[in-house]
Amino acid sequence: MAAGESLPQRQGVRRDRRNLRFGAAICLDNQMLKYLFSSAVLAVLMIPASPAQAQEESDAAQLRTLELQVTELYKQRKIDRIAPLLDEDFVITFEDGSVYSKTGYMSYNAADSLHITEAETLDLKIRLHGNTAVLTGMYHERGDDKGKPYDYRDRFTDVWMKKGGKWRMIASHYALPSDK
Repeated sequence: MAAGESLPQRQGVRRDRRNLRFGAAICLDNQMLKYLFSSAVLAVLMIPASPAQAQEESDAAQLRTLELQVTELYKQRKIDRIAPLLDEDFVITFEDGSVYSKTGYMSYNAADSLHITEAETLDLKIRLHGNTAVLTGMYHERGDDKGKPYDYRDRFTDVWMKKGGKWRMIASHYALPSDK
């Protein structure tokens, strides 16, 4: 009888151990599922939301580089290297209301009397609308013109358009910032 009583207890113990092992396997599977799910979510978050968003980020970076390049080329007086970045229909409006085409702008800037010691673009914002981009910001320039020192601080709006796979500036407008 003692042997008969102990047998069911042992079987019960075995069942409990099996259940513990099975339960541990379920917990392990749940932990694995949580890990896999978390990994999948993280992987999805690392992928850009869409190819269009990735393209916009690439275009914005390219436009930022081009805008800063125009400023640096202007400062270095390499006007001939700015010309390929301007569309043939390019137009610029200055603070005084004067308007120049691409040819007029190139001629205007070719003057030897202008010496630029500082030119910088600040607070640059880029807004993309398909193949057109609107860039706004602040511009600061210091130097001397015909021997007279000057120090300009302006706001600007530049419009760029992607034509034939290349960005070209099509319009530029400068305005004096208000004191208010």
